[in-house]
Amino acid sequence: MAVHASSGSAPAGWYARPAARSWTCAPPSGEAAGFHAGIPGYRPTPLVEVAPLAGELGVGRVFVKDESSRLGLPAFKVLGASWAVCRVLAARAGGGKAVASWAGLCELAGGLGAVRLVTASDGNHGRAVARMAGLLGLGADVFLPEAAGAAAAAAVGTEGAAVTVVAGSYDQAVRQAAQAAEAAPNSVLVQDTGWPGYEAVPGWVVEGYATLFAETDRQLRDAGTGPAGLVVVPVGVGSLAQAAVVHHRSRSAGRPAALLGVEPEAAACVLASLTAGRLTSVAAGVTVMAGLNCPTPSSVAWPYLRDGLDAAVAVGDAVASRAVGDLAGLGISSGPSGAASLAGARAALTGGGAAERRAALDISGDSTVVLVSTEGRSASNGEGEAARWAR
Repeated sequence: MAVHASSGSAPAGWYARPAARSWTCAPPSGEAAGFHAGIPGYRPTPLVEVAPLAGELGVGRVFVKDESSRLGLPAFKVLGASWAVCRVLAARAGGGKAVASWAGLCELAGGLGAVRLVTASDGNHGRAVARMAGLLGLGADVFLPEAAGAAAAAAVGTEGAAVTVVAGSYDQAVRQAAQAAEAAPNSVLVQDTGWPGYEAVPGWVVEGYATLFAETDRQLRDAGTGPAGLVVVPVGVGSLAQAAVVHHRSRSAGRPAALLGVEPEAAACVLASLTAGRLTSVAAGVTVMAGLNCPTPSSVAWPYLRDGLDAAVAVGDAVASRAVGDLAGLGISSGPSGAASLAGARAALTGGGAAERRAALDISGDSTVVLVSTEGRSASNGEGEAARWAR
């Protein structure tokens, strides 16, 4: 039975479906993890235990998956972008031969000619696609919604991409990127959200994100704790949350983890869709969680979120900003979109009506909670890191 946002004891933006833990799906492909492991400079990002948060949240242990530096970029997005670019370029080259190594991708790209990678982004995905283009000797065109801001545009521009700022929302930027890619024969769209007729590429992006969750499982074992009881994931269009669902709902043994998606109140499109029972767009507002400011869920992600996500919660800018400061005090660099996971865990596990919400998530005082912090606090990063990717 679903618990909707109208529940009197729940936060204003809350939805829970405990039956999600009984839903199953096919496991993710293991190819992306092998590809990532071959990229020069690859290493798992830290999983940091934060004992003070365990006491606050009333659980056994709390870990933060810190994505503030992933392959030289300040966010997790490069995991999906790199694997999707690999698959896109292999498909463009044809011949039916899969390319699943960094060396193979570099060799393939060198024979493709003047190809341009096109995408829309709130910042980090576009920067990751642009970084891939630069490393492979290709061009890149990145479309940003005006709400992404000047800092995001500048960061993407440092990667050598042509940046277009769209006078509109993220959805409008996606439409313009798709139109631009379709109009130029030498361009390919590498988008991390899907719609009817455009599903393969965002599916490859999700496959790339699976590496993050596989790393987390190994790190939890190394920390001497059991599997996570709750995994909290910030949600934009839903592709990272889809990867979490696929990873955790494809297991055949063990107690399944509860999965909580967190969105900004200004753009809670997944929460709106779950509450309505159908894919739903919202009028995105203004939020400090710029990377999550998405009006419409990915059509590729939606069925997985509908059936496999235990709960969703919307949080405001003030609590997200507080979470940024609190994580910084614990030695973890996190931007507002990444710190949304802590804000969402607080909304779900503490405060008025928390007993009902904790019961819906099957969380006790012994549970292990993983907060996925998807980005670092600063949008800039040293250019010297790019050398570690060199062919």
